[in-house]
Amino acid sequence: MKIGNKKLSIDKPSYIIGEIGINHNGSLKIAKELIDIAANAGCDAVKFQKRNPEIAVPDHQKNVMRETPWGYITYLDYKYKVEFEKKEYDQIDKYCKMKKIDWFASCWDTDSVDFINNYDPPAHKIASASITHKDLISKIRDSKKPILMSSGMSTIEEIKNSISILNQNEMCLMHTNSTYPSPLNELNLNAIKTYIDMFPDYIIGYSGHETGLIPTIASVALGARVIERHITIDRSMWGTDQSASVEPQGLKYLVDNIRAVEKSLGDGIKKVSEGEKKMRLKLRGN
Repeated sequence: MKIGNKKLSIDKPSYIIGEIGINHNGSLKIAKELIDIAANAGCDAVKFQKRNPEIAVPDHQKNVMRETPWGYITYLDYKYKVEFEKKEYDQIDKYCKMKKIDWFASCWDTDSVDFINNYDPPAHKIASASITHKDLISKIRDSKKPILMSSGMSTIEEIKNSISILNQNEMCLMHTNSTYPSPLNELNLNAIKTYIDMFPDYIIGYSGHETGLIPTIASVALGARVIERHITIDRSMWGTDQSASVEPQGLKYLVDNIRAVEKSLGDGIKKVSEGEKKMRLKLRGN
């Protein structure tokens, strides 16, 4: 599997995504700051979320009132407030190219797939919430782009059904827990190994929503080769995803430690290392 210029496999470095999502709170200035944070930390990509709110927001949620920075408004109105359109994405596309970082989006409806395809993204992401949305995943399949699919709150049967619709090899199946933030005892990181055994033709990844960084780093040792974390300028900012996001210093720590784990994994073949040869001669005489 290849995303942009980077080839993905079990023996290659992980592809690391800084998930901006809607943590920009409708501000292009904040979005650009988050792109800077991801690029400076060494991420391979940033990811946004794209919706047509009228289509993507369930009818029973549209008129639910909530407190927002724009006042006490309906959930539908709030979704429009945080939604970028062509003017913003034109600038995002230009800015990411300047920063030499990939960008793409999780599309929540078929209209949004057409919209994002105008920018020739290197991949498409299917969110956990959309894994049973057959029309949407068929539309994404028809884009003929590499696909990343999260599998939170989904059964194995639902995952297999979606894979059968997608019917392609250029795919990464991402383990995740869809609680924000996710309790450590519910992360079930060993599911990464289950996926590797069950779906040997696909790259396996991990999208973390936990507080802290250690489980995400550990996922690389278990075989995850696409890593995604929500990023933020400050976890205390307003927004539903901020508390499960990673701040700038933490993101740099995360990327550096993922690269350290990758360097330490080796090829799995037991042998005497170059450094050990000198010690062997000293301690054993041969």
